[in-house]
Amino acid sequence: MTAETPVPGEPETVTKTGPAPTPAQTKSVWWEEVKGILWLILAVLGFHSFIAKPFYIPSESMMPILRTGDRLVVTKYPYGWSFISPTIPNPAAIFRSLVLHQPEESWGVQLPFVHGRLFGRLPIRGDVVIVTPPGRNTDYIKRLIGLPGDRLQVRGGVLYINGKAVRRGPIHDVLVPVDTNLPCTDNEYPGALETAADGQQYCRLPIVTETLPNGRRYDTVELGYSPGDNYGPITIPAGHVFLMGDNRDRSSDSRFPLGEPDLGLGGAVPWEYVGGRAEFITFSLDGTASWNPLTWWGALRSGRAGNSLHPQETAK
Repeated sequence: MTAETPVPGEPETVTKTGPAPTPAQTKSVWWEEVKGILWLILAVLGFHSFIAKPFYIPSESMMPILRTGDRLVVTKYPYGWSFISPTIPNPAAIFRSLVLHQPEESWGVQLPFVHGRLFGRLPIRGDVVIVTPPGRNTDYIKRLIGLPGDRLQVRGGVLYINGKAVRRGPIHDVLVPVDTNLPCTDNEYPGALETAADGQQYCRLPIVTETLPNGRRYDTVELGYSPGDNYGPITIPAGHVFLMGDNRDRSSDSRFPLGEPDLGLGGAVPWEYVGGRAEFITFSLDGTASWNPLTWWGALRSGRAGNSLHPQETAK
């Protein structure tokens, strides 16, 4: 019996052969794969540019509502779109940062300034927004305090809008758990570090609740005197907004010139530089996570995911 002779009672196996793919066919399949990836990248960039994008909190300027290590969602459409809205990656900056480990202000490319906004709407006083300081290419996150035409002043740490002091509640303390992303050093929060009976360390923050003229309220950190406790008065120009951090004594915001201290916003900011509205926290990390995925779960802070970043509403 030869190899070509079928075995009685068994199905005959037929091997079909065809011509090998031509170089043109191979190139076509390869190009279809590349196009699919490119369309996916464009879809993600389009979503980030016009709908929403993730945001990472790198500082404590918005304590107590936001902590270093929080991840949140910022929507792009509530105020319309401006030149600052598009998300355009800069491959050269990404390469220098990831491969060469060189410091980069941003991984993105910023378009030239253009006046106005497409379908523009002014933010509501009290919104938490992202903003790009004029002349820079990095995002800050602050609370919108002043609108065009407002007469604004800070006197003795008290905020005045159009000649009236913003309503402030009594000082009360909040205990925030200490971790790698919130070390609660004496330099930043003198005498605030406490250790509980179970060994857990906390940062005791003095909190004042502010209520804006439109009835929106939120908590601020009141650490005592700081250079930003006296500012103005100024009248906010047309097409500009005034922004402040909730951690009033540890925030570089509209009260400080560009680059002072630690990169202020240089006064009221043209509203074109406002990139979107902060909505809610997706998750938060305590700073112990590494590139090893096994460390990610243990680094999650409990009780942070899903927290809304919209101010509470009260009667005016």
